[in-house]
Amino acid sequence: MKPMNRHIRYKGYEVAPAAQRLPNGLFAANLTIEKATAANDGHAYSFDALDYFFDEEHALAYAFRWGRLWVDSQQ
Repeated sequence: MKPMNRHIRYKGYEVAPAAQRLPNGLFAANLTIEKATAANDGHAYSFDALDYFFDEEHALAYAFRWGRLWVDSQQ
C-alpha cells in the first residue's frame, strides 16, 4: 500500500513523516528529512520503521516528533 505523507517545514528542514500500512494492519512510522535550501545537494536522511502503531495519526505524530528532535540535535 502507498504510504500516507505530510510535509512540514521545521527550522530550515523539510520534515516528511509517513505512515505506511503493513499487511498485519499496523502502521510503520517512517520519516524523511532534507535541508530546505537551494544549496541542498539533494541529500536526504531517511528513517524507516521508527516504531509501529495501531493508528495512522499516531504513527505520523510520532515520526514528526522524532524528526523535530533530530533537527534540534543538529543545531
